Amino acid sequence: MALARLKSDKSTQAAVVLDGNSLTIEDVVAVARQRKQVALSAEAVKQMEISRTMVESLVKQGKVVYGVTTGFGKFSQVNIAPEEIEQLQENLIISHAVGVGNPLPEEVVRGIMLLRANALAKGYSGIRPEVVATLVEMLNMGVHPVIPEKGSLGASGDLAPLSHMALVMIGRGEAYFQGIRMPGKTAMEKAGIPVIKLNAKEGLALINGTQVMTAIGTLAIYDAWCLAKTADIAAAMTCEALEGIPAAYDRKINEVRPHQGQGQVAGNLRRLLAGSQIISGAQHGRVQDAYALRCIPQVHGASRDALEYVRKVIEVEINSVTDNPLLFPEEGEVISGGNFHGQPVALAMDFLGIALSEIANIAERRIERLVNPTLSGGLPAFLTTKGGLNSGFMIAQYTAASLVSENKVLASPASIDSIPSSANQEDHVSMGTIAARKALGILENTRAVLAIELLCAAQGIDLRGGKPAPGTGAAYQALRKEVACLEEDRELRLDIEKAQQLLQKGTILKEVEETIGPIY
Repeated sequence: MALARLKSDKSTQAAVVLDGNSLTIEDVVAVARQRKQVALSAEAVKQMEISRTMVESLVKQGKVVYGVTTGFGKFSQVNIAPEEIEQLQENLIISHAVGVGNPLPEEVVRGIMLLRANALAKGYSGIRPEVVATLVEMLNMGVHPVIPEKGSLGASGDLAPLSHMALVMIGRGEAYFQGIRMPGKTAMEKAGIPVIKLNAKEGLALINGTQVMTAIGTLAIYDAWCLAKTADIAAAMTCEALEGIPAAYDRKINEVRPHQGQGQVAGNLRRLLAGSQIISGAQHGRVQDAYALRCIPQVHGASRDALEYVRKVIEVEINSVTDNPLLFPEEGEVISGGNFHGQPVALAMDFLGIALSEIANIAERRIERLVNPTLSGGLPAFLTTKGGLNSGFMIAQYTAASLVSENKVLASPASIDSIPSSANQEDHVSMGTIAARKALGILENTRAVLAIELLCAAQGIDLRGGKPAPGTGAAYQALRKEVACLEEDRELRLDIEKAQQLLQKGTILKEVEETIGPIY
């Protein structure tokens, strides 16, 4: 029924079409955040039908196949009678839905649903196309399962959180529909989507995978690239406010140490600072700057290279099959393996967190140089002309320091930990979803630190006087449209919130790129 409705829906012509092979990070963001419609490709439906026929044949022949005619985990040694196979799948979902904590954000839930549907669409999981079509229809109609954020070990995939997703498909659990939290069955009824009865292998196919950690990671790496580019902009503004020496960004220096990220950042800084009358008119007499300015290409660049690695891992994972066992109809084989193990994503998410932590770390040091009168090259203490009566940006630096310190705790790798489970059958796990959640927290902290740097740098430019470069000037103007120069103390938290919103929307990056071209 769901499949028939999707096939007849003309709106799918402009949808993200799932074939298991061509999903992009941008597609995930469009579906997760802009609610772009989703459809299954005809080839995906065909491939799912072929593998489903194989499952039904195996059941009919009475073959012993893990998760199809046996129990799960340590119970894989227990054979299940044919008349109990459907109950086995429903029991699997009910028993595994043991997540705790706050519900994952809507955009993450949508990303999870999309990625699970795309993995199943490859046709190696033995699930009926109608079941996947139900998941797609839930996305299109806005039925969002309540998925607690905690409870995954990251192998066998994200079992607990994905079970909460599947609960709603069988008329259980809870979901949000039109902004209201309600029983899952009610949400499905209100959306006009029939609940499903799981057949052999289908419960396992729905929950055995890495889609929770990967959905979080996909959104995080998309936002991280925007932050990394904006970090170069904020650093350039700080360089102007401190009358920095741009010789450190010279092409020749960076070509003899040809890391890709370092070269990109140095090039960005050269273009951002080109035409700066503040820099050209500086008469401070220094021959070199402190590392927080001089080593921006090396530090930001190393983080860029890490982000590139993470991006490649995510691009592979969003188009991968990550459940078990897998069916290969052409060869007539059912093979039990370990594609559900989240280690590739776990390591990438820990690396992402570390890379973002370092962007925040060096940004906080630049903030300190802006507010500290012994380091700022003549700027008033804490960037206020009425110090004593006013504290200016004194405590904004405290906040940045606090966030950077918290990042150092969060950046401790989750992927190096493992606790055996399922009576030691699952004796090494990835903790990938913990790594992804930590990386998201670091991302949010880093955004706040960069927002504070932008505010301090703009204030420093105001107090320094002179005309900034076209590139940094575009960023300055975009910020000043929302946040005025600080003449006397006010609630800076409101300014920080506005600056964070500009970063989250990519407004500052957009304005700069419209002025000087792409930031790489």
